[in-house]
Amino acid sequence: MKILIVDDSKMLRDMLVYALNEGGYEDITEAIDGLDGLNKAKDNQHDLLIVDYNMPNMNGIDMIKEVKKLSNYKNIPIFMLTTEKSESLKQEAKESGAIGWINKPFAPDQLLKAVNTVLKNIKKV
Repeated sequence: MKILIVDDSKMLRDMLVYALNEGGYEDITEAIDGLDGLNKAKDNQHDLLIVDYNMPNMNGIDMIKEVKKLSNYKNIPIFMLTTEKSESLKQEAKESGAIGWINKPFAPDQLLKAVNTVLKNIKKV
């Protein structure tokens, strides 16, 4: 399973990679902002995206909207990862195509549980 993580914080990307590696996910691509994430999504197919909201160049919701326009990403699950707590922002993310919301700071076991659940369902399809 190929996972793309998109966050402008190197420290947070490192934490995500570590947590995902601990869960057995090793094919991970990192992107430093929404524009970089969109380009990496176009360059390679991924099975799951984890996207921050607050980033330079392109925020997470705008990136999700652009990714969902790509035919090969219409059914790919995307998690929004952010410190934001706004219900309206959560709704906008969902309407844009995010399937879940992960609050920062995240608990690695909760992240893995969400990722495992979503990717298990993909394998069944």
